[in-house]
Amino acid sequence: MSSNVRVRFAPSPTGYLHVGGARTALFNWLYARHTGGTFILRIEDTDKARNTAEATQAIYDGLKWLGLDWDEGPFKGGECGPYFQSEREDIYLRYFNQLKDAGHLYEDGGAWRFRSPREVVVLDDLVCGHIEFDLTNPHTHPDITIRRPDGGWIFHFVNVVDDIEMRMTHVIRGEDHLSNTPKHLELYKALGAQPPQFAHIPLILNRDGSKMSKRDQGAAVGGYIEQGYAPEAVVNYLCLLGWSPKDNREILDIQEIIELFDILKVNRRAASYDLDKCAWINTQYLLAMSLERFTELSLPFIQAAGINYGSDAALNAVLAIVKEKTKLLSEVPDRISFFFTEDYAFEEEAVTHALRAPGALEKLLALAARYEASEVWTAESTEATLKATAAELGWKNKELIHPTRIAVSGRAVGPSLYHMLEVLGRERVVARMRGAAERFA
Repeated sequence: MSSNVRVRFAPSPTGYLHVGGARTALFNWLYARHTGGTFILRIEDTDKARNTAEATQAIYDGLKWLGLDWDEGPFKGGECGPYFQSEREDIYLRYFNQLKDAGHLYEDGGAWRFRSPREVVVLDDLVCGHIEFDLTNPHTHPDITIRRPDGGWIFHFVNVVDDIEMRMTHVIRGEDHLSNTPKHLELYKALGAQPPQFAHIPLILNRDGSKMSKRDQGAAVGGYIEQGYAPEAVVNYLCLLGWSPKDNREILDIQEIIELFDILKVNRRAASYDLDKCAWINTQYLLAMSLERFTELSLPFIQAAGINYGSDAALNAVLAIVKEKTKLLSEVPDRISFFFTEDYAFEEEAVTHALRAPGALEKLLALAARYEASEVWTAESTEATLKATAAELGWKNKELIHPTRIAVSGRAVGPSLYHMLEVLGRERVVARMRGAAERFA
């Protein structure tokens, strides 16, 4: 299905990509994909004093991480470019002169202002409904500036010009822009252009009801990348901030979301951001995803930690047993490091409780001898051998389980003991058990 729907995400590169911006980009992308339309990325970089290359790169990185591919824009091109406002000066001058020649502008202290027609502006918003803005009072609604004394352009003007030039059919943006819209509608009318349909999506609030700001916990998309969230989980959660499938489901595949998403079904009520809910959704995704995908997402963290894992097969065997308990991908290097080195650290408290207890090392060495004699080495066989040894010598299973876990991993908590022993292999397990017994004797 293809359509003439054209939507855009138009961030300013003055800081990192935050959750509010990502949610706006996502809703635009979803609507384009749902309708078979076009999703455009436009960089609104007219604020030369605050723009940074790092912020621009953060926008690209964040959108790519979330899987929000754009159809027109930087690196893609398109017939409506350039897609950086800093490169569209000639276009703005043409529209500026059009307004000036028609008598819509006047100079004020070196700046140029748009002369409001002083009327009631009507907006039929796809989310907020029918709204009437009374702009007749110049004291409460002064004429907007569209060009600064230094020649710089103001957001209101260039935003409208770009949306006209790029043939936007819908403008989906945050509700904080709602008050700007009547001013923009006046500019469309003065330029003789048909305005797009507007859809102002609800604000994202913190749990205490305050508006989520860039400084709040969970606000930066980069933070989710660094902590090791699965991008598909974050996308799933962001979808639920103002939209839902209406059947109380919370875990939805992106293809299903695309099929179900309709801008007319976006809630009017403000969305409440719950970082715990996002973390829970992330754990559900990590648990359900294929080992191949889990490995793909874990690799950057493993490589950054400098872990020499040898072969892909060796790494996959380890990741398969740590995957179930992983909540964030950033945890993976610490969870797997002891598999790939014999120089692993021991937790002091775990050693005290499990290896320095009376008779612990004697038990450890007894089990090591049984393991060394084992002909079969699987999770099931290592469990059977441990339990048989305990029963034969009159010990409790945990009197062997805890010392063995500490001896082979250095820590009290980790993946399933028997699967861990299987992956490590008999020779390494026996050597580690005997080495720990000697070290802590």
